[in-house]
Amino acid sequence: MSTIAEKPVAAASAQKFGSSATQKLLAFGSLVVMLIIFSLATPNFFRVDNMISIMLSTAVAGVLGIGVTFVIITGGIDLSIGTLMTFCAVITGVFITNWHFPVLIGVLAGLLTGSLIGCCSGVLVSKLKLPPFIVTLGMMLIVKGLSLVISGTKPIYFVDTESFNLIAMGTMLDLSAIIPDFAIPNAVLIFFGVAAIAGFILNKTVLGRYTFAMGSNEEAVRLSGVNVDAWKIGIYTLSGAIVGVAGILIASRLNSAQPALGQGYELDAIAAAVIGGVSLSGGEGTILGTVIGAFIMSVLINGLRILNVPQEWQTVVTGLIVIFAVYTDNLRRRKG
Repeated sequence: MSTIAEKPVAAASAQKFGSSATQKLLAFGSLVVMLIIFSLATPNFFRVDNMISIMLSTAVAGVLGIGVTFVIITGGIDLSIGTLMTFCAVITGVFITNWHFPVLIGVLAGLLTGSLIGCCSGVLVSKLKLPPFIVTLGMMLIVKGLSLVISGTKPIYFVDTESFNLIAMGTMLDLSAIIPDFAIPNAVLIFFGVAAIAGFILNKTVLGRYTFAMGSNEEAVRLSGVNVDAWKIGIYTLSGAIVGVAGILIASRLNSAQPALGQGYELDAIAAAVIGGVSLSGGEGTILGTVIGAFIMSVLINGLRILNVPQEWQTVVTGLIVIFAVYTDNLRRRKG
């Protein structure tokens, strides 16, 4: 039975190569072109403080993008990741500030909260056979409301725990001896660490192989004897845990849990994944592509802001890029 089960998995794994590699190259090339254009357009773009700002803004959206990448590859979608990130931040704030638990306990509470909500979404999608769009839309509203209720609609500040702010804003990699004032914040290092672990899981583990297989042909995987429901729940749980990391990062960066923050982040995360080559049809995508997509989004917004382009036009440009990315994905699939 296990030999039969491996056939659709192997086929799905083979299918993800080729076009996805091309998409990554195109995305990376686009990133390089954008860097060149903005550096020529304004001398302020390649300043050290601006580069650090780009990396910091990429960290949170990038971690969210990594989390949603797993779900999208299965053929699903998760609209709750933005507000779930906020909910995890609020829970962390409640444990550390309101209940005076150690920082480590608060961080674990945030991660477990993300995992639990992700697990609930996975159960609703797999066991009740509800559309992921509807499930995660409902979950988005639920956790948004819970964030406001638990926090009393007020921000929770980490006033007595300076160490919490160092999780994101401290630095373990100070390159000031090479480049003056260039110290990479911990949030960026955590982002790259999450990306490395997620890439290993997606490419080197059974969970990763089943993620691609379910996105390519879920029914074939089910008929081959794989417990699709259990694996899908596991994928949503993993995605929720990664979102929990994003919640801790944004709370640490702001040194507060803002209950009204979060909605809209899911669009940036999904856009980063799609721009990086993750197919909304499922079965295709890479963590590296999502990381590149996240940097493209951050560089684009940062560059337009430095050029004094109005924010409303920044949003228009971002939307056009997302539509173009989906269009090129459809073209690749037709040719394939």
